[in-house]
Amino acid sequence: MVQNMFRTGFLVRTSHTLLTWVITLILFLHNTDLRRCEEQGELLPPALFFLLVLLSVLLYFAVSLMDPGFVLSDTLFIQNDPPSFCLCPEQQPMRAKHCQSCKHCVRRFDHHCPWIGNCVGERNHRWFVVYLLVQLLVLLRLGQGREVCAPWFRLNGFLLAALGAVGVFSAVVLLLLGCHLYLVSVNCTTWEFMSRHRISYLKNCGAEENPFDRGLLCNLWDFFCICRTVMWEQVYQRNSQNPV
Repeated sequence: MVQNMFRTGFLVRTSHTLLTWVITLILFLHNTDLRRCEEQGELLPPALFFLLVLLSVLLYFAVSLMDPGFVLSDTLFIQNDPPSFCLCPEQQPMRAKHCQSCKHCVRRFDHHCPWIGNCVGERNHRWFVVYLLVQLLVLLRLGQGREVCAPWFRLNGFLLAALGAVGVFSAVVLLLLGCHLYLVSVNCTTWEFMSRHRISYLKNCGAEENPFDRGLLCNLWDFFCICRTVMWEQVYQRNSQNPV
């Protein structure tokens, strides 16, 4: 984990963390509802908000640094050293994909996210969605309770810039969260959705056919509550008319 922190994603992670706390500090220092609560001795709302921001940062680093589901070879896993090569394409599990950035095969590959400097795959996808939800709550809370008037714009330049950044980030996070919740509900990954015509186990299926879709409730339960490696070949054979 320590080695992962100092890869190319170190700068992105550092920038994200600094930006998060700088914007939070700016909003606490200006005339906002959080500061007014603090001045009036109502410490619960600021404390809860601080804990929410802290949770978002911890989730960010958890998703960024954890193993997303790398396909590793036990025969090469000697003395806890990572193997020197990936198993794909000869032994690539179904729904796995080789990531050119991470140089590994990732189980149930969704996408490589520059924002976190890591792949989103079978092991960290659910936490990525939870992180997006928490981050959206933080951003929405940051955008509330501002008194805006003409003199306000002249006297609060830094706060205005911070609110502009919050607005942009809120829109991006909301879009990402909506897209991922939809894909989770139908048991599809971003890679499968975008590259269906190039994926061998999907290109022969109908346009609306998904051999991994088990219904809304089952898909959500499997995604958020099942923490084990799934043999997608078996699921495919059970649900598809075109067995592999």
